[in-house]
Amino acid sequence: MRSDSAPDAAPWIPLAGLGLAAAVLALIGLGDLPLRDFDEATVARVALELRHGLGEAPLMPTLWEQPYLNKAPGLHSLIALVISTTTRPDQLPSEWTVRLAPALLSSLVVPLGGWLQWMLRPGDRSSALATSLILLTLLPVARHGRLAMLDGTQLTAMALLWLALLQLNRSRCSALWGAIAGLMASAMLLLKAPLLVPVVVAGGLALVWGREWKTWNNHAAAFGGMLLGLAPGVGWHLWHAHIRGSQALWLWGGDGAGRVLLDAGEGSDLGWRVPVIEVLEGGWPWLPLAPFALIWAWRCRNSRWGRWSLACLLTMAGAILPLRTQLPWYSHPLWLPLAMLSAPLLAWLVGQPTLWKSAPENPAPYNRWLLFQLPLFWCGLGLMLLLLSLTSFSKIGSSLAPYRDLTAVLGLGWCVGGWWLRSTDPQRRRIGVISLSCGNVAALALLFHSPMWLWELNETWPVQPVAALARANPGKGISLKGYDERPSLNWYAEQRIPRFKDGPGRHLSDKVQEDCSIEGRAGRWTLAICR
Repeated sequence: MRSDSAPDAAPWIPLAGLGLAAAVLALIGLGDLPLRDFDEATVARVALELRHGLGEAPLMPTLWEQPYLNKAPGLHSLIALVISTTTRPDQLPSEWTVRLAPALLSSLVVPLGGWLQWMLRPGDRSSALATSLILLTLLPVARHGRLAMLDGTQLTAMALLWLALLQLNRSRCSALWGAIAGLMASAMLLLKAPLLVPVVVAGGLALVWGREWKTWNNHAAAFGGMLLGLAPGVGWHLWHAHIRGSQALWLWGGDGAGRVLLDAGEGSDLGWRVPVIEVLEGGWPWLPLAPFALIWAWRCRNSRWGRWSLACLLTMAGAILPLRTQLPWYSHPLWLPLAMLSAPLLAWLVGQPTLWKSAPENPAPYNRWLLFQLPLFWCGLGLMLLLLSLTSFSKIGSSLAPYRDLTAVLGLGWCVGGWWLRSTDPQRRRIGVISLSCGNVAALALLFHSPMWLWELNETWPVQPVAALARANPGKGISLKGYDERPSLNWYAEQRIPRFKDGPGRHLSDKVQEDCSIEGRAGRWTLAICR
């Protein structure tokens, strides 16, 4: 895909450096905020019960000592291992402890994404580094990977699975890379098992499209390694079925693929527009590259990069957009294909586009005159952010004061970066893309160091004071009056507090409880025994 000769050595050191930067970014302020509803608190509780071995058999996850049938315990087991090595059995694990494993595992997608691009475009160091840079600087990738949820780790497993499939037609270690592909399939079976289907379909479609499987060095060794790698994942599901019988099907049907395909759950009113909105909100500053890159990939569909980028993006989008249940994090698997697609165009924009030698099998990007305006667009966006930062000092913009530093560093990075990218000197354009990226990284570091990065906590009342009230007045039968059950309240109270149903008992409420005997207070909340 390149017009000039390129060194064969992959940029291992820069890719490792970007991966290290992602890991450091993932650890900033990791334990400063409480666990959120719903997934974080639920994942933490399942992990804690695995650590204490409360299941009816080894590796059987439970939630409040009842069978947990929503997800397999892949990440929960790793979190349980961290808890067992850092926390006494009688202590509640800290937020940092719970989030550490998913945060570090999620950051691995940054170097793996660059390596994946290197396999698609051998010799194109710039595109490989651009892929890692995009993944490093995307807000959804950086923020969601920090949460005690499965999606960030799943993205890393997806990247390594595709990477292993790409290695099979050039490596002599067919059994090794086949085993890695199988192990990553097992990892996905132990995370969100149904998602393995579109991920394998995407890789298989790209392999069939380019007939790559015909060039594998050793088919028997590759398939043998895959079967060996699949053994842990398939083995756990068979073990699960053996222990829990027909209940095990709930993970696939009732609470797995069946639920998201057929049941429009709460918050899914916008349907397919939910993942589209998430991409439009979270893809900056690189989002304007995507439409041009999609057209370019289609024009280069006979290349390995074009085939794999299109197959992965279209398959994952085709699997996610039709879901009846739509939650913001369901769009997370789209970020890796979008980075694979957009990075070569960013590298082309930074390199020497005027010297590009177009050919039928190597066409130049479409609408180049419009592409050359993107740096000016980024510069303008940066200038607008700087003006917003200055406006926050006035009475009119006082509501923007909490975001002042974020908009200042982001605006400065985008404005300076866009300006330098307009230069005719390739070296200055490289400085420009570094400035753009540093603006994003600095803004992410400030965001993670503040209480704003977990904005879902502001959507409802804080649970920790209420949980402390419940712990200070031990006893059975506490229910929550006036609200739905909160998994995070259960976690911090170290007991399950279900939603109130008619009848006497001990009730937590932020309203006046008549004909009740007050046991304790926490601000406007009371714990009372009611007739």
